[in-house]
Amino acid sequence: MTHALPTRKHTTLPPPLPPLPPPPADWSPESWASRLAAHQVVYTDRAAVERAVARLREFPPLVTSGEIERLRALIASAQRGERFLLQGGDCAERIADCRPEPIARKLKILLQMSLVLAHASGAPVVRVGRFAGQYAKPRSSPLEVRQHPGGGPPLTLPSYYGDLVNREEFTFEARRPDPMRMVEGYTHAAITLNFIRALIDAGFADLHHPENWDLSFLRQAGLPPSIADEYHAITEGMLSRLRDLESARDGRAEDLSSPEFFTSHEALNLLYESAQTRRVPRRDGFYNLTTHLPWLGDRTRALDGAHVEYLRGIANPVGVKIGPACDPEEAVALVERLNPSDAPGKIILITRLGAAAVERALPPLIEALRRAGRAESVLWVCDPMHGNTVSLNENGAIPGGGAGRKTRAFADIQRELETAWEVHRACGTRLGGVHLELTGDDVTECLGGASGVTPADLARRYESPCDPRLNYEQSLELALTLARRMQRDRAKSARPPSSRTPGAR
Repeated sequence: MTHALPTRKHTTLPPPLPPLPPPPADWSPESWASRLAAHQVVYTDRAAVERAVARLREFPPLVTSGEIERLRALIASAQRGERFLLQGGDCAERIADCRPEPIARKLKILLQMSLVLAHASGAPVVRVGRFAGQYAKPRSSPLEVRQHPGGGPPLTLPSYYGDLVNREEFTFEARRPDPMRMVEGYTHAAITLNFIRALIDAGFADLHHPENWDLSFLRQAGLPPSIADEYHAITEGMLSRLRDLESARDGRAEDLSSPEFFTSHEALNLLYESAQTRRVPRRDGFYNLTTHLPWLGDRTRALDGAHVEYLRGIANPVGVKIGPACDPEEAVALVERLNPSDAPGKIILITRLGAAAVERALPPLIEALRRAGRAESVLWVCDPMHGNTVSLNENGAIPGGGAGRKTRAFADIQRELETAWEVHRACGTRLGGVHLELTGDDVTECLGGASGVTPADLARRYESPCDPRLNYEQSLELALTLARRMQRDRAKSARPPSSRTPGAR
């Protein structure tokens, strides 16, 4: 692998962005409550809801407006091709996993992946975790039916909407929505953020010591030595490059030696989100201070819906999930409603189309945004996970009636990501980021990869309460796949024009 320095010109601190215009006069942090409330939780005890919301309003913020504005500037830099965004973490965080080891492992795999991508792209990586608040999940049905363990009639209970709403155990008491869980979710988000910041302050993320990011887990898990060797070569190359930059007193060294982390979660429970949405001194507008980057789900993107109404008024950058059923003109309308002033760094468009649909569905989406003059003012991000979910039994067959265990094939995830990269390249746009559900643990939830997880393995260590995640080795393998694609494109662009294939982009 080449260890050449990047050719892009970028600085450690992107230029500050002008402030966003104030929210519309008809908007407030609670104006969403008058809209259609799809995917909103139904609580039976309204007095308890009011007590929980009042408590949340009293709490100090989890993040600051300065951090949010910093992230918006970095996203604008990524829109210009100067950075790449890596967003990843749990499908649904669990309060029980608010412990040092799981948090450190998630942080570690994101660091390792970002190192691989920074090395390959020659550009800094913006690291955004799906943590410290990803406690709520939308569900396809408000009810879940299971066979009675004693052989009686099937049981029907409310679906599990994440630890912010109810509990995973299949009992009536656990599945009953409890508003005080919003307070508990806030508390554990604060604990998680505090630990992450302490780790970073203590040098956990310092690239001067990549040898501390050992791959002993990968070796124990039986990952082919070629991938571990490739990763070690990258860490050595990055450390050498860091020393060169520091010797030259290049400001880019700070990007590598002191990586920043930002938080994100789906803005699903609007009671929780709006309770911590407020004005701050010396800034205009309203900020959601539970997270740096809230996102809008593919199920909750109705233009006249409560979630779009809430998100259109906040100053945070906003992610927008786009599935294969989304009409391109509807996507344009969403972008324009959420960012009417076309401010840079405001919108991340996260396509989740599926490996079989991406080549067909992505070009019309890009073209619609281009006709509207918005193709260059969003950050294009690929979520190769959600469009590739299937249910299988242990024999690898697709059962009827919704039975079986949800999984995703690593080959499909890999194919969607690579195809999205090529489609953007062919359309003259740029894939500027990737959004993944992953864990730092040795789970067996997604099929395939170099370690060869099979349908029979799914029962061995399937721990996700909702959707399947990439395990540690699959995550690193996917980062290396994307890195090779980045390096090939960099090599092509570095060749003199006379040496390029006629007609090539």
